[in-house]
Order: sequence, then C-alpha cells, then structure tokens
Amino acid sequence: MDYLSAEISTSKQKKFSLVTFVDTPGLVDGDMIYPFDVNSAITWLGEQSDLIFVFFDPMGQALCKRTLNIVENLSEKCGDKLLFYLSKADEAGRETDRQRVMMQIVQELCRRPGLNKCGFEMPTIYIPNPQKPSRCVNQIDGVCQTIEKTINQAVQKTLDQLEKDCDLICSTISSRLEQDRADVTYIKSVRLHSFVCGALGVFLPLLFILSFIVHTFSNEQLDELLGERLTRTLFVFTGVVMYLWDWIPEDGQVVFVIMFGAFCYLLLCLAKYFAGQGNKTLTKKEKRTMAAYNDYIQDIVKTKKGKLYEWYLQQCAAEYDL
Repeated sequence: MDYLSAEISTSKQKKFSLVTFVDTPGLVDGDMIYPFDVNSAITWLGEQSDLIFVFFDPMGQALCKRTLNIVENLSEKCGDKLLFYLSKADEAGRETDRQRVMMQIVQELCRRPGLNKCGFEMPTIYIPNPQKPSRCVNQIDGVCQTIEKTINQAVQKTLDQLEKDCDLICSTISSRLEQDRADVTYIKSVRLHSFVCGALGVFLPLLFILSFIVHTFSNEQLDELLGERLTRTLFVFTGVVMYLWDWIPEDGQVVFVIMFGAFCYLLLCLAKYFAGQGNKTLTKKEKRTMAAYNDYIQDIVKTKKGKLYEWYLQQCAAEYDL
C-alpha cells in the first residue's frame, strides 16, 4: 500500500464512472531493484482485471526483457484480456518510420512462443494535439468502444450472477429447513427408543426385586397396606416373575441373575446411546430468520434485479438507436 497512489475523475463521459484504470510502473532492464515484487504484483493485477492494455511507444522502451516476460506470463494465464497498442504514434515521425517501429515490435514479440499468435493486432493511438496535427490514423475511439463493450458485458454478467446467487441462497435455505424437519423427526424417533430402553432397564430389575419382596408378605398383610385392588394388580405382575423364576433350575439361577443384570445394563447403555444421537436442530428464531431471508430475496432482491435488467436493456436499445 505504500507504493500506491490514487487519482479520482468526476467525468461521466463514456461511462467513465464505471471504469477503474490501474497504471503499472514502466519497467527497465539491468540492475534496477524495485522495493516490492513488481512481477508478481503486475501479474496479480492482470488476473483481477477485465482488460489488459499493453502500450508500446515508438522509442522502444516497452521492448525490455522484464516487460516482455510479464506480458508473456499474462498471455498464458489470461490471453483473452490482452490488447496491444502503439501509443504516441504521432511521435513516430513519417509513415515509413512508424511502419519500421511496428515491424520491430512485431518481430520482437514473434520471438516469444507465448506471444506469437495468429490474428495479432496493434492499433495506433495518441492524444490529439491541435497545435501539432498528424496524418497518423488515431484509433483511440476503438479503445473507448472496447471498454464500453466490456462494461456492458460485466453488467450483464453481474446481473446474471446475482440471479444465480439468489437461487443458490434460496435453495440452500430450503434444503436446510427440509433437513431440519428430517432431523426433528429422527430425533423424536431416537428419543422414543431411548425412553423405552431406559424405562425397561429400570423397570425390569425393580420388578424382579419387588417380586421377591412382595412374596414375603401374606395377602392379608398386603390388603391392609395397599388395598385389595392394588394388591391384586401387584400379584399379577410379580406372579409372572415368580412363575418364571420357579421354572428356572436352581443350579442355573445364578447364571440367570448375571445374564439378567447384563441385559438390563445393555438396555441402559442403549438408552444413553440413543439419547446422544441426532444433529442439532434449528431454533424457532433461526427458522423465522431463514424464512425472512428467503422472502426478502424472492420479493425484494429478485424484483430489483428484474428492474435493473429492464433498465439495462432499455439503455442498450437507446444506445443502439443513437
């Protein structure tokens, strides 16, 4: 940033307000040391820009090796942006001198494989001076037309990209909300599994222990403590457990208790496992925010894009009529 300077022009002619020119330093060969990596800086700027103008002056200053190396590098990466011009063409002398300069430049460029291309063009441009009229053809208007054409293409490309970005954002929001609904359904399912496993893991051992405790009391004692109806219900459940326990041989009862305990422990582990399953779901506030973004893009941004596109087409039609 220490080696950058800016100049601002308020002119609105030829869409000048939509143009940003980046003038790179003139390069020289030899032992000249720049305070920054000038080659990388110019190459990076060229990759970011829409057009790259290469100016050759009649004095041959632009034919230095360092400049041509950068131009060749840019030609490999973004050759469709490169445009060559003979600047200060009115200072080249007579027409024969100008042709000699152009031949010298073309010969130098043709020596480099990256710049030796078919259909090479190098228009002559210069700033007209009423005090020094010149017969040299000035093609600077072609430069202006090229810039305006590139601006129009950039505007159309930007508007098209805006629509694609809007569709991408809307589809992303819809996908996220749909995924959230699927996550909510899945979480409800795993929570049910977790509850069932946890309830069984606690209820079964309690019922097993309660069955032995209940059968140590007589029916009269339980009726006095719990009531006849509750006692009858309790005897139904515990009776099933005691029936199964009596069905197990005595030498296998210890093994059964161990396996029963392991099974209950497994149920508790499954309950913990199911409880930890599922992705984090969106809060109600987040859902409302996403829905608001989607509505804003559909109702405001896309509508604004349509109006801008209509304005752009009207402007192009007006310029065509002129």
